[in-house]
Amino acid sequence: MRSTHTGTAGSYRFTLMAGAAAFALAMPAVAQAQDEEPEIAQGSNVIIVTASKREQTLQETPIAVSVTSGETIERAQIRDVLDLQTVVPSLRVSQLQTSSATTFIIRGFGNGDNNFGIEPSVGVFIDGVFRSRSASALSDLNMVQRVEVLNGPQSTLFGKNASAGVISVVTKEPQYEFGGQVEAVYGNFNQMFLRGEVTGPITENIAFSLDGTYQKRDGFGRIVNLNNAEINDRNRWSVRGNLLIEPSADVKIRLIADYGKIDEVCCQTSNVVVGGTTAVVIGGVGGQFPTDFFSNDNFLNIVPVNTNKNYGVSGQLDWNFGSLTLTSITAYRELRNAFTQDVDFTSADLTVESRAQGVDTFTQELRLTSDFDGPLNFLIGGYYFDEKITQDSSLTVGRDFRNFAAFQAAPASLLPPNPTAAQRIAVGNAVLRNVEGGLGLPLGSILGGTNTGLTRERFGLDNTSWSIFGTVDFEPLDGLVFTAGFNYTDDKKDFEIETLALDPLANINLVDAFITGATSGAVRNRAQFQALPAANQQALLAAATNPAVNTLLGLSSLQFQTPSPSVPNSVEPGRTADNKFTYLLRAAYQVSNEVNIYASFATGFKASSINLSRDSRPLLSDYTPGPRGSTFAAPASPIINAGLATPNLTTGTRFAGPENAEVIELGMKAQWEGFGFNLAVFDQKIKGFQSFAFTGLGFALQNAGQQSVRGFEFDSTISPVPNLVFTFAATYLDPVFDSFPGSVLGNLTGQRVGGIPQWNLRTSATHTWELGDGGTKLITRVDYSHESNVNINNGLPTFNRALGNTRLFEREVNLVNASTTLALDNGLEVGLFARNLLNDQYILTVFDGVAQAGTVSGYPSPPRTWGGLVRFRF
Repeated sequence: MRSTHTGTAGSYRFTLMAGAAAFALAMPAVAQAQDEEPEIAQGSNVIIVTASKREQTLQETPIAVSVTSGETIERAQIRDVLDLQTVVPSLRVSQLQTSSATTFIIRGFGNGDNNFGIEPSVGVFIDGVFRSRSASALSDLNMVQRVEVLNGPQSTLFGKNASAGVISVVTKEPQYEFGGQVEAVYGNFNQMFLRGEVTGPITENIAFSLDGTYQKRDGFGRIVNLNNAEINDRNRWSVRGNLLIEPSADVKIRLIADYGKIDEVCCQTSNVVVGGTTAVVIGGVGGQFPTDFFSNDNFLNIVPVNTNKNYGVSGQLDWNFGSLTLTSITAYRELRNAFTQDVDFTSADLTVESRAQGVDTFTQELRLTSDFDGPLNFLIGGYYFDEKITQDSSLTVGRDFRNFAAFQAAPASLLPPNPTAAQRIAVGNAVLRNVEGGLGLPLGSILGGTNTGLTRERFGLDNTSWSIFGTVDFEPLDGLVFTAGFNYTDDKKDFEIETLALDPLANINLVDAFITGATSGAVRNRAQFQALPAANQQALLAAATNPAVNTLLGLSSLQFQTPSPSVPNSVEPGRTADNKFTYLLRAAYQVSNEVNIYASFATGFKASSINLSRDSRPLLSDYTPGPRGSTFAAPASPIINAGLATPNLTTGTRFAGPENAEVIELGMKAQWEGFGFNLAVFDQKIKGFQSFAFTGLGFALQNAGQQSVRGFEFDSTISPVPNLVFTFAATYLDPVFDSFPGSVLGNLTGQRVGGIPQWNLRTSATHTWELGDGGTKLITRVDYSHESNVNINNGLPTFNRALGNTRLFEREVNLVNASTTLALDNGLEVGLFARNLLNDQYILTVFDGVAQAGTVSGYPSPPRTWGGLVRFRF
């Protein structure tokens, strides 16, 4: 079925970590996560979680949390966090431009996938360690005990990166009994998935575990013009080692080291709408492009490269003394991410983008938790975060770019009737050569010839943050608990931005160039223009901004990437400093042994995000451009007064301010023999939501005034007989822009937020058939996930604004997954599985064609995959 409706962390950090470990590992992580191994009663809803930093059953935990057990992950062939959304209705995960460009969204809130300067709104933690960028959270889910998804703001206990929610992955601790498992999967698209784990004792108080995974799969798509080279493949592996040291009954130390690597060709795109620029101009220079969205045909001038190396070490200490427990989590991680990609998504050789990114992160968490018999208990902690980000990037000028520009530069007045593509290119090149001669540029230098690149950038970001946090629980009556919590966070960022626009035309303002020519060179700068009489200025500007007089203006569409001042400078310090006090108020009551209810109010916080992209521009308060970007006619401003203005400088943002979240939530959790459910009703809003939107040539980062969502979450488990378990979960969301007057689409105030389905449904059935008395079982599972039909976004800045936002694109998702496994009593298991069994096809997202007005491109959904597995437990 198809859904295509239209309408540095350097050596000193190692020293810090070593010192902390020597101290027995001491201070908290941006968000502090689960620490203890849970016990999961199979076939029931009795699950031990630590979402509130205390070990509780899921029923007792007064938080909207979805828990996916390691067994479910294994049976459903959930490989990574991307697959997790098929069983968690409030979670949405999207992988788009590259293998590492992944966004996590909870209750409709989330961002940060394509810009390392933007912190996530959904915090991801693996074994209590914060993964600061989604590119570092893509590890295969191996040796997983459980995954907890905490819905809504969790800043009180999880810090500045949890304004929308938390995903916490908890892996198995090493065991003192030797054991493990190995698994091999083979399926369509030549998919191979190998994983294994082994654990056992070293001494009577030291245990180890070692696990690893390997994934390889042919691509879902093909690059037709490059000998059908594959795209959207899988090629990744990971390894992890654990040590559990328990020198006494009161002290437990867990040490973890892991390494993961991705080397893939990603990601395939297609066209939903082929506009005139694509059909006529791309075709005119000999380029090819896809016309059938679900054909899996791609046309590119290079095979994309995506590499990702993600590795780190962590240590956790739990020290019990009396009724108190001291917990310390220390971690150091490095991420090396790079990609090279044809970003016009056609076979025409126009431009290729390359990025090389590095992230070095040190975190230290320390907390003290009480377990008194009396009515009062507390948790108090602190957290330190230190991160360094670097990025080098560039855009090339390909061999077809000059002709692409010439095609568009050819005026109709110089063309013969019904001109051929060759005639358009010849006339356009003559125009460009004439312009180059008139402006004193080397012939052939505009978007070609001697031009070696379009842009080159270098970015840097240093972020240090610390926080103190705590909760107090007061139980005046048995079963009635009042909780108050707080978090104070101080966050500082220092950033550097250096952008070079290399094309000569981009470095000339066409209004100012006309004025210089019209005055025979007498006016060559702003000071000389401002010295002219006002009448002369007005006359020159009137002529220079009139396309009928100043024919150079017709070339403005070819000024794709223009220069901008480097940061820091004398006006823009390249620095943000945020601090925020957030809090939690909650009342929980155990109505009976089977029923718990709660009510809470919580606030959340996400610090400022930095626009680490070539589209970073000064704020309007720092610079006001002149007509058509003229520097000569620009009014006085801090940038002008400091002599920092560059040709064609526009305004935008260097950063977006903090997000502030609030949520009111009412919940009920109940568990009876064979049946249990959880219900949460909420009203959540985020003030200053950090919006990051693609505009057709670049990305705009800005704060929305306020975005809110009202809804409810329900999940249930029904087990009418011990060997049959049904689950059903539903999330209803009603999101709206309460205030967003200055979006790239215009005023969105009062509109429903695009891309957030009203209904998300998840249901499953698992049947276990006991074969004889020896323990052999046949386990069959079927699950279904549904996202109701929704506008993919609120419109596209180029395509939809030209149509008055009257034609939007829609998505509806209906996925069926199934598996069956024969588990023998000797530990051997064999099975079959299928994901997206009915081969549902839908659009993941859409975007304006890059430099191709009228074209809408997008990412198609993955096809059906199936295979067989062999697993052996020992």
